[in-house]
Amino acid sequence: MDDTQRKPLAVVTGASSGIGYELAREFAEHGYDVVVAAEDAAIETAAARLRAIDGSEVVPVQADLATEDGVEKLTSRIRETGPVSVLAVNAGVGVAGPFVETELRDHLELVDLNVREAVHLTRALLPDMVERGEGGVLFTSSIAATMPGPYQSTYNASKSFLLSFAEALRTEVADSGVTVTALMPGPTDTEFFARAGLEDTKLGQSKKDDPAEVARDGFDALMAGKDRVVAGSMKNKAQVAAAAVTPDRVTAKAHAKMSEPGSGD
Repeated sequence: MDDTQRKPLAVVTGASSGIGYELAREFAEHGYDVVVAAEDAAIETAAARLRAIDGSEVVPVQADLATEDGVEKLTSRIRETGPVSVLAVNAGVGVAGPFVETELRDHLELVDLNVREAVHLTRALLPDMVERGEGGVLFTSSIAATMPGPYQSTYNASKSFLLSFAEALRTEVADSGVTVTALMPGPTDTEFFARAGLEDTKLGQSKKDDPAEVARDGFDALMAGKDRVVAGSMKNKAQVAAAAVTPDRVTAKAHAKMSEPGSGD
């Protein structure tokens, strides 16, 4: 395809379902070609559904992004496809339960996916955006980033990392034409809670936001060049506002009541 006819390209990780899939759908509906990535075979089904939208070209990449080889596989495929206009770093997992009773391997895999993958992939793609003087990066953080997370200790910490990382990069590239945005959803109706083992908690049983609405909030904030957006319900916005003026020891205790195993019984 001639470059003059090429659509802008968006890359979305964790796109086989949930917020990631809905973000990819937003990009496809707004005239982007899309590279979608996830570790599970469902990424092929997601890509097939996305191709039906407005004639977008959709390239699925099945890769374990918690590994260096997986990230390299994705970046190699991206470079074959074309220059990236938008990177949506969305892939992530949770680990529920007391830190001293849960598997170390699970926590390290969380850090590899939620944190290491975000750094690796962003470092691979951001320099080209800066050199071209255009582009945007969207990190899916969470309202969990604003408070310690007992029984989700490494998850909340990883989301705090992403929020801080996004704000730092935004300042560094402020004069380059590239924007960086943090998407901060609250509890959202996705497979996350089942996969993380949170279904028996008050948090897991709480009312959840529509992932399509969360993705729309993120897309709109990215297009507007905002630094962050608290997506979903007004409850999420109120929780973030309260966390900003409440000592961590207090928010930690409140979080524990929601996330302690069995608290939903």
